[in-house]
Amino acid sequence: MLRTRSYTPTSATRPASSALRRARQISGFDLSPRILGVDPGLLRTGYGIIESEGAHLRLVEGGVLRAKTTDPFPKRLQDLHDGLAEVIRDEKPDLVVIEDLFSTYAHPRSALLMAHARGVLMLAAQEAGLPVHSFTPNEIKQVVTGNGHATKTNVQAAVKARLRLQTQLHPPDLADALAIAICFALRQATSEKLGG
Repeated sequence: MLRTRSYTPTSATRPASSALRRARQISGFDLSPRILGVDPGLLRTGYGIIESEGAHLRLVEGGVLRAKTTDPFPKRLQDLHDGLAEVIRDEKPDLVVIEDLFSTYAHPRSALLMAHARGVLMLAAQEAGLPVHSFTPNEIKQVVTGNGHATKTNVQAAVKARLRLQTQLHPPDLADALAIAICFALRQATSEKLGG
């Protein structure tokens, strides 16, 4: 089920050896059949929940959390926190995976603002007692599409194919959130094959 929740009250691709290192890191997490991926944003935060049974992935729910742009910044952060807390209460994921921050020399302020949003979203997961993991944008693209520099269109197509969906994923924040969840599921499957 896809829905929108509205609330008004780069680095280079990692070398192959990094996949093994990441798989070992993930092996510390319990098997997580219900994974919540979060693509943090101040205007729109995408979220997507999948269930993982080995190589089989199934969409549970996805959507976008929106805060009013006219609200003061602290209120917008509270709305994002409360929105994700509601998703967690309703859908009961086993784990939350959130995209790592990245910055460019041209836009350092964007990363600072995004850090606020990412922080309150991680707080919502922590308050629910859920483990939290993260990946860089390039690693997510590499795992999901096979190309660490894939376009948003490539990511959307790969997510749609992996989840065997008939409908387009819109807005892109939704596809990005599902890609984050898929990345964890695939990395965890790799970890299982390697024997933890």
